[in-house]
Amino acid sequence: MVIENLRDRNLIRERFDRDGRMVPEGVTYHASWVDVAGKRCFQLMEAKDEESLAIWVDKWKDLVDFEIVAVLTSNEFWSRDRVG
Repeated sequence: MVIENLRDRNLIRERFDRDGRMVPEGVTYHASWVDVAGKRCFQLMEAKDEESLAIWVDKWKDLVDFEIVAVLTSNEFWSRDRVG
C-alpha cells in the first residue's frame, strides 16, 4: 500500500496528464483512493521487488511524500505458517 502525501495537486495533475502514472516494468497499479480533502492518496500497487517501486517513487518524490507499507491479503496472512 502506498500512501502519498500530496504537496502540490496542480503540479501532480499536470505531470500525470502529460506523462501518465509512469509505472516501470515490474510494478502494477491496482487501484487508488483520495481522501476528501485531497491531501492524501492511497494506492494499491504490486511490485516484484523494492527496487522496482523505488524507480517509480523517484519520478514523483519532488511532488509527493511517500509512505510504503507492505501488505498481504487477509487470506495470505492467515494461511501463513505461524511462528511461536
